[in-house]
Amino acid sequence: MRRVLYFHGFASSPASAKITALRPLLDPHGIELDTPDLNVPSFEKLDWNAIVAKAMEAARANPPRAIAGSSLGALVALAVSHGGQAPSPVPLVLIAPALGIADRWRTKVPAGDPVMAFHHALGREAPIHRAFFDQMAHVTVDADPPPVRTVAIIGRNDESVPFECVAETWQRWTERGLASGSKLIPIDGGDHGLTAFVDVIAREIIEAAEAE
Repeated sequence: MRRVLYFHGFASSPASAKITALRPLLDPHGIELDTPDLNVPSFEKLDWNAIVAKAMEAARANPPRAIAGSSLGALVALAVSHGGQAPSPVPLVLIAPALGIADRWRTKVPAGDPVMAFHHALGREAPIHRAFFDQMAHVTVDADPPPVRTVAIIGRNDESVPFECVAETWQRWTERGLASGSKLIPIDGGDHGLTAFVDVIAREIIEAAEAE
């Protein structure tokens, strides 16, 4: 089996709907998703540095053929790639990537501490400390283009990450130099979950995992 490291998104888990839908599409191609739980040390006390440390540990422990990340997980994938923690450079597949939204989060998060956020794995709202959003305002892993072949898949109707934010970041990366084979894939009618388009995501993961 070829291993692909997959980082889930904010307020999600390794049992997300997208991961669950992807597994049977990838299995016939000999691709296994390794999906660490990034709710560390807990969702309530979520910490960016702890998330990245766990992701890098996973990349070192079992070197992947490619790395995928959904939403916040895409930023984690960028952090691992920029950090050079994979034993060799591997392609990235960024799904509804949370690019260029630090300021948006800071202005849109409700007042108070803790903040209540809908947790998809729990199926209900759950508390998370405000410090996480303050911390994310200083995360700049999307400032420079990734050093490897990168595919970004984004719905034009994404309700969480505005399409324009991703398109603007991609344009900046293009001007600074993206690796050969990199591409932005806009999905007409696609929302943030993109569960109706898992075939597109699976195709790109397969292509990334088979790249030499």
